[in-house]
Amino acid sequence: MLHRRMRSTPLTDSLWSQNAAAPPETPALEGSVRADVAVIGAGYTGLSTALHLAQRGIDVAVIEADEVGYGGSGRNLGHCTPTFLYREVDEVRRMLGPKWGERFIRLQADAANLVFELIRRYDIDCEAKQNGLLQVALGPSAMPLYEKRCATYTALGKACRMLDRDEVASLTGTDRYHGAWLHPEAGHLNPLGYARGLARAALAEGASVFTQSPALSLNKEGGKWHVRTARGEVIVDKIVIGTGAYSDDLWPGLKQIYSIIIAFGLASEPLNENVIKTVLPGDNHVVDSAGDTHFYKLSGQRIVAGGMLEAKFGRNLDFTRRVMSERMAWLFPQVGTLDWPHFWCGNMDVVPSTLPSFYELAPGVTTVIGYSGRGIPTATAMGTQLAAYAAGTPAEDLSVEIKTPKALRWRGLISNAYVLLGPLYRLKDRRTARRDGVEKIPF
Repeated sequence: MLHRRMRSTPLTDSLWSQNAAAPPETPALEGSVRADVAVIGAGYTGLSTALHLAQRGIDVAVIEADEVGYGGSGRNLGHCTPTFLYREVDEVRRMLGPKWGERFIRLQADAANLVFELIRRYDIDCEAKQNGLLQVALGPSAMPLYEKRCATYTALGKACRMLDRDEVASLTGTDRYHGAWLHPEAGHLNPLGYARGLARAALAEGASVFTQSPALSLNKEGGKWHVRTARGEVIVDKIVIGTGAYSDDLWPGLKQIYSIIIAFGLASEPLNENVIKTVLPGDNHVVDSAGDTHFYKLSGQRIVAGGMLEAKFGRNLDFTRRVMSERMAWLFPQVGTLDWPHFWCGNMDVVPSTLPSFYELAPGVTTVIGYSGRGIPTATAMGTQLAAYAAGTPAEDLSVEIKTPKALRWRGLISNAYVLLGPLYRLKDRRTARRDGVEKIPF
């Protein structure tokens, strides 16, 4: 059984560490290096920032404590969805106001296209498939909300459409779903491969990337910021902190503005060719209508699925593998009992709004915190904003409002509340299934 206080498992436990393209060669930082901007953290936020700065001809140095993609970027499930995970678009407009709401909605709505454009431009090897998101309904009660979402994103210029039971069965290979809506710009990929590809792209544009070089201190001396590691330092005008849920005590109070939720992933053994052809023949990634959401995709001939760590689910591996096998067998009887040889965990930085925030921690020091499960598209898009601001774009011209950080009260209680939501949602899901007349679902 996993320890109750466990955070991330070793990156080598993930499927991605075994099948991602090799990382570029990157040295540790030694001696004194001068640059315009230092980026701390070689995940999506940091690497996108570095890439977009380098594209502008700005001298940028990335400093990573471990390896490229070591944190949440290399551990997630690889879903690239340009929607809001917990919020409806109209709700985001109300929360952020007409100016910043409209700008951020557009940034997020176009974020998946940005990801796949970068993949094509820099020939990133990461199993990229822009085949669309299927948000599937387990019963008829979910369809009105899906119709509203489909109409909302269509109004944003996206070619979304509703699917009936037969169309969903054709794309998924199962007749368990009542219907769905399809967002065609979404996709999925190998998340560690994508991070490594971003690093390679940033290097090609002239950025420097230093790995195995934990930043030990940030100090301003003589008008310049000094980022010191065990064997060197980078002297810069500006700093971008892109460490997200893997932030330590490098910047005082940074860890106090978000809570940590632990997500896990599992990957099945490779299925034989005859079986895999019948599972997700449309090669979409799937999210269902349950409150305790089931989400899954393919990676080669494997099924990759995941969830949020709870008191038992995700911590007890035998129990978790059994539950996942029951879920998949309910959808696809032909897969039999899956073994799930790969299991891994990663941290998510979560805030009550579930919307990421752009913070200026001090003059010349910025960060983005609070992705809350929308890492790949949103962090890539936020990198463009961090880069623009570091390059001199006025704050008023950005797509996101710059805020002053405030400590999050009851951080531990918020984390525990998220852990408790899974069982509560499952109770609600059982009631909804009975009301919809759906055959018993293995929640």
